[in-house]
Amino acid sequence: MKIVLEHLTKRYPNRNRKIREEVVAVDDFTFEIPDGTLIGLLGPSGCGKSTTLNLISGLEAPTAGRIFFGDTDVTSLPPEKRGVGLVFQNYALYPHMTVLENIMFPLGNLKGDARLSRDEMKRRALEAAKLVQIDNLLERRPSEMSGGQQQRVAIARALVKKPGVLLLDEPLSNLDARLRLQTREEIRRIQRETGITTVFVTHDQEEAMSISDLIVVMKKGVLNQISKPQAVYDDPVNLFVATFLGTPPINVFDGEVRSGVLHLGDDAVLTVPGVRDGAVKVGVRPEGFVPDPEGALHCGLDRVEVMGRDTSIVFRHGGLTAETGRAIVDASDAVGLEGGEVRFSLKPQKTHLFDPDTEARIYPDGAGKAGER
Repeated sequence: MKIVLEHLTKRYPNRNRKIREEVVAVDDFTFEIPDGTLIGLLGPSGCGKSTTLNLISGLEAPTAGRIFFGDTDVTSLPPEKRGVGLVFQNYALYPHMTVLENIMFPLGNLKGDARLSRDEMKRRALEAAKLVQIDNLLERRPSEMSGGQQQRVAIARALVKKPGVLLLDEPLSNLDARLRLQTREEIRRIQRETGITTVFVTHDQEEAMSISDLIVVMKKGVLNQISKPQAVYDDPVNLFVATFLGTPPINVFDGEVRSGVLHLGDDAVLTVPGVRDGAVKVGVRPEGFVPDPEGALHCGLDRVEVMGRDTSIVFRHGGLTAETGRAIVDASDAVGLEGGEVRFSLKPQKTHLFDPDTEARIYPDGAGKAGER
């Protein structure tokens, strides 16, 4: 099921009665979710992710704009007529019901021609339980299950009506790190097996990047960038997207371009043809540093952290906007690092320039805009 959002906007009255200006939770959203894809809605708390999901589901009505499922305008349809499956952060399972009864529950509310016999409801519930691999737990109650198992019950309950769209709102937040990893892999497997168009809301960029076909990065209700996860990471359109994605985060410097050369403090580190002279913000991914005795970037060596295959070099530089920066290098490249200084060469494809006022990306000649590489 393809989903199309056209100029979708949601405003709320300001809770502070002294301020007449409305709160804009979703601001003029326009994008298309292709049929059969898993899309991650990503952004910090309060950016409008869950509101967007609630608009798609019909739990909230938009202030402006339209929502299409395929070619059908569903903007005014109630949730029960949209054919969506919903999974929330709290699993909302009925504690007095067994797993089988919880999964079957939505089917008992079907009316008219859609109404099913008890045997058919049980058959479909068992089919959903097998899909999420809990068919051996059907007689248990929620209190007898782990958090990950409860989450699978919630997903099975959402799938049992065979929805055209599956909506997941922070579904892994209550799980520990190991269970989150396992459950997100299961969500991806289930989505691929069913082919259901899925919208996955999260503030965890690692989750979004690991399982999504496309990610939408939001800030204060505004869509900042939509593309494949690796494309967004490699080619952020602005400083917010660059700093939001990445673990460890991107290193940000105050820099200056003079005669086509990028300077970080006193260090002339890269040629940037076609970039106008003046101040710039510079983002360098941790993997964009190459230890080099002849490197142009002179940094103070704070410490070296060995992490098995990779090594993290923590350094200081006067141009950094944070107290320290971090470079991730192959362990063999960090052998012999000692003393008070480390020098780096920078990888051009991992070094991004941004306007210091608008924070928009600046592209040197020949670099191409995001999505064009």
